[in-house]
Amino acid sequence: MIKRLKNRVAVPRPGRQKVTRPQAWRSTMRRRLLVGGVVFAVWAIAIEARLSYLQISQYDKLVLRAERQQNRSVKTDPKRGEIVDRKGRVLAYSVDADTIYAIPTAIDNPTTAAIALCKVLIDCDETKKSTIEKRLGQEKAFTYIQRRVTPEEARRVASLNLEGVGFLKENRRYYPNKDLAAHLLGFVGTDNQGLSGIEFRYEKEISGRPGKVLIQTDAKRRAFGRVEQPPTAGADVELTIDKYLQHIAERELASAVQLHKASGGTVVMLDPHSGDILAIANSPTFNPNAFAESSSVDRRNRAVQDVYEPGSTFKLVTAAAAFEEGLTNRNELFDVSAGEIRVGNSITKDMHTYGVISFEDVIVLSSNVGAIKVGLRLGSERFSRYVRRFGFGESISRDLSGESPGIVHNPAKITELDLKSMSMGYGVSVTPLQMASAASAVANGGELIEPRIVRSIISNGIRTPERKRRVIRRAITPETAAELTEIMEAVVERGTAKQAQVSGYTVAGKTGTAEKLVNGRYSSSQHYASFVGFVPSRQPELTILVVIDAPQKPLYTGGSVAAPVFRRITEAALRHLAIPPSIDAPSPLLVSTETAKNISLRPTGTHHISKPSSVNNQSFKNGLMPDLKGLSARKVIEVLTEVGLTARLNGNGFVFKQDPSPGTRVERGEVAVINLMRFQLEKSGDAQ
Repeated sequence: MIKRLKNRVAVPRPGRQKVTRPQAWRSTMRRRLLVGGVVFAVWAIAIEARLSYLQISQYDKLVLRAERQQNRSVKTDPKRGEIVDRKGRVLAYSVDADTIYAIPTAIDNPTTAAIALCKVLIDCDETKKSTIEKRLGQEKAFTYIQRRVTPEEARRVASLNLEGVGFLKENRRYYPNKDLAAHLLGFVGTDNQGLSGIEFRYEKEISGRPGKVLIQTDAKRRAFGRVEQPPTAGADVELTIDKYLQHIAERELASAVQLHKASGGTVVMLDPHSGDILAIANSPTFNPNAFAESSSVDRRNRAVQDVYEPGSTFKLVTAAAAFEEGLTNRNELFDVSAGEIRVGNSITKDMHTYGVISFEDVIVLSSNVGAIKVGLRLGSERFSRYVRRFGFGESISRDLSGESPGIVHNPAKITELDLKSMSMGYGVSVTPLQMASAASAVANGGELIEPRIVRSIISNGIRTPERKRRVIRRAITPETAAELTEIMEAVVERGTAKQAQVSGYTVAGKTGTAEKLVNGRYSSSQHYASFVGFVPSRQPELTILVVIDAPQKPLYTGGSVAAPVFRRITEAALRHLAIPPSIDAPSPLLVSTETAKNISLRPTGTHHISKPSSVNNQSFKNGLMPDLKGLSARKVIEVLTEVGLTARLNGNGFVFKQDPSPGTRVERGEVAVINLMRFQLEKSGDAQ
């Protein structure tokens, strides 16, 4: 086999050699170049496509990302506008405060820096120090250390001269009168934004336009530049309230709540003609400078956010509807001698038995039985129409945030039992502001006026025109309003509100005592005691509502609890506003033309003032006004300030007349009108 294989081995033939083609390597090279060119072309196309995608499609996004990486923009709060009362007295303003910030990437040793900062900051414990250290250790271009520090803290931190630690100017809201008008003003949060009250409702106008601080950083996130754009201050807001009247309302309300050990209370004071809210007081209250320390209950504006069943004050609506519809008159007699009335399975009783009385006395004596009889005459449709006309069941003020519309029945679903309850002020829930506005409609002749709290807005020194009064609708005719006014005067003169009488003035009003709904049942031990009235009754200047929540017995009715509060507030308000008496008012002094010509006023130079009286502050401790006659203006201010009264000075020189007169009972916070004179009257001839 092997031999055969050997014999088969091919032997090259002589003369024939293997031929190598000289161009073969060129083909190989050509193929390689072609492959390389294709690969390069694909790579180039991919690169171009990627560049096009990044520089065209993603351009804006990448530029924005670069700016975020290289620039850190920090918003700076603008200075909020001031809030002032109707006489320009400041109720809220902003003060500059330093905020400590840091650039963590510029701090080499966060632990050492945190320890140093904590030593100079007030109330810096271990937890706070750990928080500061954590913030300083971040890979960020900006972080807050502590916002709105005290001037002393800022001075101490600046003295450390720490690299990467700086200051920003921010604003801190301050309420100089503390809890005065707290529920109306509201408060602002840490970010300088209004969270309640006027601060929230007029946030857009008060807040202003924020500024910016631009911090520029390099590739290693180290800051190398800072550009600041200052903020624009907000507008000032002028309110309709009077700071002094607000103080009086809050003082008397707090005193009544404490005296009767009540859960709380509300006072609303309105101008019945313009709708201006002159004061709204709530108890309990809070300090907006430290609002976080108060509860949500304390911060509720009861006057607009809470509802209550008004009780007998709502009988004004029952009477108004009956008069408007011609279903009764003030002289019609009603037999209420049974002292109770049954409607369905429900029996309602009067507090006292009255016999046969006129409809006027149904209101004056607050007879539930008589009111129910009239309410049943009205029927659900007509009664509901007047309930709506007086503004119940709707929000009536645009200025007050969180206002409740109250609760009223759908006329189509009102039963006879519901009608009975509504007639005497149950089964319907209202806000104190709604009830005061309804009484104002009676006071001004029948128009329901929108209550307003903002008088004007002042921006860049330009005062916007004062908002005009807005008539929501006519509730009743002037004739009905006049008749109701006379009946309400009788309520104060001889009815349930004798304690609301104000010496020298006619007062029209109505009391209310309603059992509170507790756990779904009416409580016999908890009540709403209320009184609403206006004064002077024939030319009203003020409408005042007082509601005391759950006064403790023995006194719990509107006539014994709320009416005295109304009287005290009214007396101080009338003095403050210098409203002349409406009963036995002094006649104006008339002088003939010839007499006036013979009387001259000239400085005497030798006019002798009587020896100044000796001021005995002990008399004020007994609640009596001291004698100021003969004192200088400077001495008057000194004495009145010491005893807690406010002086209103008229003229120059020495005291010759004062109001209140010496020995009059006064209380701290009242205004004393002091007349000064350096002149004397001399006759230049015979005067008649």
